[in-house]
Parts: sequence; structure tokens; C-alpha cells
Amino acid sequence: MYFLKQIQRPPLRIALWLGVKSRLPLKARIYPLKKTLAIVTLSTLLSACAGITPGNDATNPAAAAGTPSAATPAASPEQIASRKLATRVTPVKPPEEHLPAVPLTKEILFKVLSSEVAFQRGNWQSAYVTLLGAAQQTRDPRLARRAAEMALSAKQANEALVAIRLWRELAPDSEEATQYYLGFIMLSNNLAEAKPILEKRLQDAPPQARGVMMLQIQRLLARAQDKAGAFTLLEQLVTPYTAMSEAHLALAQQAFSGGNSVRAQEEAKIALNLKPDSELAILTSAQVAADSGEVERILTDFLKKYPSSREVRVAYARTLIDQKQYEKARSQFEILLKNDKQDATTLLALGLLNAQIGDTKAAERYLVSYIDQLSKHPDEARDNTQALLILAQIAADRNDTDAALKWLAQVEPGDAYLDAQLRRAQLLSKRGDLDGARRVLAEIDTNGEREKTQVTQVEAQLLREANRPQEAFKVLETALKTQPDNPDLLYDYAMAAEKLNNLSTMETALRKLIALAPDNQQAYNALGYSLADRNIRLPEALTLIQKALTLAPQDPFIVDSMGWVQYRLGNLGEAETRLRNAYSLLPDPEIAVHLGEVLWVKGQKTDAQKLWREVLQKDPQNDALKNTLARLGAKL
Repeated sequence: MYFLKQIQRPPLRIALWLGVKSRLPLKARIYPLKKTLAIVTLSTLLSACAGITPGNDATNPAAAAGTPSAATPAASPEQIASRKLATRVTPVKPPEEHLPAVPLTKEILFKVLSSEVAFQRGNWQSAYVTLLGAAQQTRDPRLARRAAEMALSAKQANEALVAIRLWRELAPDSEEATQYYLGFIMLSNNLAEAKPILEKRLQDAPPQARGVMMLQIQRLLARAQDKAGAFTLLEQLVTPYTAMSEAHLALAQQAFSGGNSVRAQEEAKIALNLKPDSELAILTSAQVAADSGEVERILTDFLKKYPSSREVRVAYARTLIDQKQYEKARSQFEILLKNDKQDATTLLALGLLNAQIGDTKAAERYLVSYIDQLSKHPDEARDNTQALLILAQIAADRNDTDAALKWLAQVEPGDAYLDAQLRRAQLLSKRGDLDGARRVLAEIDTNGEREKTQVTQVEAQLLREANRPQEAFKVLETALKTQPDNPDLLYDYAMAAEKLNNLSTMETALRKLIALAPDNQQAYNALGYSLADRNIRLPEALTLIQKALTLAPQDPFIVDSMGWVQYRLGNLGEAETRLRNAYSLLPDPEIAVHLGEVLWVKGQKTDAQKLWREVLQKDPQNDALKNTLARLGAKL
């Protein structure tokens, strides 16, 4: 089997409903809403549960050093502590850099300008050397900073560190220079250089901010490659402050990141004994716990004593989601919502969870409330795209096309915009407005060949569904003139040719696709099935399908093809075995039609009729069933 099942497009690919950047192939299978959203809650819901945007980290040089920080789906301990201390710690204006009183001579100006010109022309090394020399000559930290930027842009870590050292030497009070410096020390594992700086930071920190500072230092040291050395350094740094819970939390985190779970659990226990009501301590204890059962016990025991702890309840809800206990997770978010009925994070989480559970009415209610909250209180850190897409899917599933189109129209340009427009076109075509659908497709401003291909494929699909196969063929033929080696277009073009019974064109396109992509199982399967379905060149068909099956042994459609070619070869027992296997992998109507025909020919007519009646119930207009019944003269 290949045509109906391999080129059929889903109403909208799963990636769209997830609101993620990655995209599934256009040949993705259609799954019901509940299965689709199972992936939503396991991925995006975890991040939705966070509700806290990481703040600036005084010791975090990741951004400055060009090293991206790992995304944290929930608030880290220092972020929670920072937020709690935010109202008590008065911000201190960073000291300004002391700039040298050096006149801007023609020589200096020439060096600066020539280095910039060289850098723009791609000669980073000449630019870097010139500017670093100028910085040493003038003692101007700004020139050293620019030299560091050039080296970083060229991904030259050693040269960058040289410039950063000079920059910090020239601007010892510069927070930015220190951040870069610490970041590169971590990357180079020269931890001894960092010790005096970090010691001084802890000593100079206000007492009420010292705990947060220790946790921030731990995050910095976690990036070091020498885990043992980093842990030793952290122990030395926090030794004067072991009466503080945060000192042990930092050690617990560092031990855990280094794989020492026993030490991590010991330190977390000490931290909790020092401050039994500490959310930071209990969250760390849960993080370093031995197993999920222990995590749940730790969190639930704490919530019994401190039911108003938001951070711990969110962590508990996330644990339940990891365990796929969606009903219990929903209950936890409902408790959170009672305390803050307008909290956007909780509204989104409840919307996604209810969609996962199958309560689409509740999902709609919460997602609409989430969108309303964002419209009243815009937040750059939040996006309503995911909620809009799920609302559109829910509306489409109940055949409320107008509502689905309304939600899709609100999707703004971004990662999901193309998918939203493709879905709009599909919905318009479904309600009979094919011209309107094609206008939507024509107005899409595609970015690159991949997006252009997607638009072409959807337009061809809509034309096929409207029973205009010749036009679909022409659309794909035209697209191939500009992208002759595009595998997706070649496959769809071959399928369009098959629909027109143009076997020669179909075979030429598939042979070319096989040459371009020798591991493309669908190409082998499509060609082999086409031959088997026409009952021609059966040995060749068998060879092609065997190749496809080798590449994808669990693909139900390829297994179906193998059953079908065995049927054509007269091997009824083998055909039945293969088709039953395919049907167990995926109870698809057309696999059932094939299996029914084999059973009918074998004389098992009652079993065949039972299968066909199931197909009729699922898909009353199934053309394969109609054709099979007419050809066999069978009655239901």
C-alpha cells in the first residue's frame, strides 16, 4: 500500500500543535487529538510549569563568554532565592570604568579604523592583533574588549582569553570584564585563578545576599570540566559559611552535577535541618533523591506542612506529569489557580493538561483565559501561539471551521506561522472554498526551498482531494522544474502520475528518487506496490518491497505491501500472516480491506465480511472497499 496512506497529509502536523521548531515530515500519520497532545504535555507543559524567567546572574558569564546556558524548565534554587530577596536587597550601581587620559592621535585612530576594516573583510587575526596592541599602548579597556569580541566572533578561545585578561587588568572594577574572565577560566579549567575573585565576592556580598551568591558560584563551577577540582574549590569557598543552609545546598548541587549522589543527599539533608521550611532545601532534596517514589514522598510531606508553597507544588505537579499521572497533576494546578486565578502559567498548564486528558471544554476555557490574560498584560517572555493552535485543533475536531479559522488567523509570524497558514488553507478547502485556500497558499511569503516545497505539496494535496488530479500533477511538475532533485516533490509527483495511471512517469520519478536517496523505503515500497497492485512484474515487485521492508521492518504500510504481493503471487497463507501483522501494527481501513480479500479468497467469507463491516463503519465512503466488493461480487 502506498498512495492513500503515504501521501495523505494530516489536518496539521503534530509539530504545529506542539508549537516547537522541529517539523515532522509531511507524510506524518494522522493521530487523534488525545494522542497528539500526549506529546505536548510531556515536553512543552514541563516548561510551561516553570513560570519564572531566569534573572541576571551576577556570576554567570555564559552569555558574555558565548556559551549558551542550558534551558531550565523550572526555577533554579538561586532564582527562587533571588526573587525572595529582590525586595530586600538594594541594587548597587556598578562602578564606571576608569578610562585613560590618552589623546586620540592619528596613529591610534588609524589602528582602530584599519582593524575594523580588516575585521569586516574577514581578516580577524590582523584586526585582533592591531586592536590588542592599541589597547596595550593606550591602556584603554574598550579596545581590549573589542579585541575580545573579535576573537570570540572568530571562535578563537585562546586569543579571546588573552584579550579578556588584558581587559580585566585595565578595568578591574568592570563587572562585564569579570564575567567574561570567570567564564573563560571555567572553560580552560584554570580554577586557581578564579578562587581569589570568588572569595572576595562572597566576602563583599551583603549578608542577606550571600546565600544567593553561593548558589550562583555553584552554577558557575558546574561548567568546569574538572568536576572534582570544582567541588574542592566550592568546599573551600563556603567553609566560612557552613552555618548557612545555602552553603550546603550549593555543595549538594555541585556533588549531584558531578555524579556523587550520596554526598548530594547528605548535604541536602543538612541544609533542610538548618532551615526546615526552606523551599530551596526541599526542592534540592527532591532533585538529588534516589528515585521517583522518594521524590514524591519528599514533596508531598512538605506540602502537608506548608500547603501554600507554590514552588514545591509546581515541582510536585511536574513530577506527576513525568509519571503520566495527568489527573493528579491537574488537581495540583487547580489548587495553584485558587490562589491566583489570573496566573498565566497555571492557566496554560491547565489548558494543556485538560486537552491531554480529553476534557476539551475545560481546555478551551483555560486556554481562552490564558490568551485573555496575555492580551491584558503583554509579556515578552510568553507567547500565545501554542494556545491558539490547540484551540484551533479542538474547534476543527468538532467541525467548527469558523472558530478554527478565527484562532489560526491570530497566529503571528514566527516558527508556527507557516503551519498555521497551511492549516487555514486546508480548512478553507474542506468547506468547499478551494479558490480561497489556494489564495492563502499563494500569499505565503516562503523562506527557502523547504517552505516552498511544503506549500506546493499542500496545494497539490488539496487539488487531489477536490478530484482535480491533473491540476495537482501540473503543480508538482512545475515545482520540479526549479527543484528537480527534491525528494519530497519527486515522491508526490510520482504519486500524482500514478493517480492518472501514468505508470511510466511514476516509475521514472521513483527510480530517480531511489538513485538520489537509496535508503528511502517509501520509494521502493511505492514502486513495488504499484506493480503488485496491477499484477505485473511480480518478482520485481517482491524484490522492491523486500528492500523497503529491510529498511523499515515495522512500517505497517510496507508490511501490508508485502502481504499484498504475496497474495498476488498466490501465497495465501503468507499473505494472511503478513496482513494480520500489518493490521496489528495499525488497524487501518485499507489494510483491513486487503486482509478481507485474502480471507474471502481463502473461503473465510464470514471473517472477511466482519472486517469489511468494520471498515464501512469507520469510513462509509472508502473507495478501496467499494471497488473490492464490486470486483469480488461480495455483499455485506
